[in-house]
Amino acid sequence: MRISKKMERRMAAYQQDLMEKHCEEVENMYRQTRGWRHDYRNHIQTMKAYLSMGRYEELADYLDQLDEDLQAVDMVVKTGNVMVDAVLNSKISVARARQITVEAKARVPRQLSIAEVDLCVILGNLLDNAIEACMRVAPEKDRFIRVYIDILRGQLYIYVINAVKEKPRRQGGRYLSAKSARGHGYGLVRMDQVVEKYQGYLDRQDEDGVFATEVLLPLDTPE
Repeated sequence: MRISKKMERRMAAYQQDLMEKHCEEVENMYRQTRGWRHDYRNHIQTMKAYLSMGRYEELADYLDQLDEDLQAVDMVVKTGNVMVDAVLNSKISVARARQITVEAKARVPRQLSIAEVDLCVILGNLLDNAIEACMRVAPEKDRFIRVYIDILRGQLYIYVINAVKEKPRRQGGRYLSAKSARGHGYGLVRMDQVVEKYQGYLDRQDEDGVFATEVLLPLDTPE
């Protein structure tokens, strides 16, 4: 499919916006972590004070509050690959803040032959689309996203499944973006381009209130 210069410029602008959005989300996540670490000494002093005064019930309540705060900033996924960890954890943080249940399991090499910007396009779009789809689902308890990433036969395997309110629209076998009046949004186009660039595999399916995307990208690095 030949893409016009105007479309290329629009997609380049879209990709830049995506990267800036992602960087902002990651910075916010690490800002929360740094804030918690900065307050660590104060937390210790407060708990010691409760303990020395024998105020055990208040100490227990304080510990419960700290546990909740720590869970909010702790990294949910730790693959060892900095880029993947940053994208996944920032998006998972956004999803959970919107009352979306998220399950994630990932195993990724520290070094990948796939360019970081391309990986950001894939993961960022997959999770942004999943979050946006879940936000249209009611009640909140029915919102969910499941992420699975692993190495499969020398390829990076990415699988994302999420709840949807209604069956997505299709045209000529291609899924249409719910965000674009013209249908196929820039995010979906960019994902297709990245997968094609690496001669990978991409499949999208929907069934019974769920939408699933499966991506395979060949790797040059050992598992």
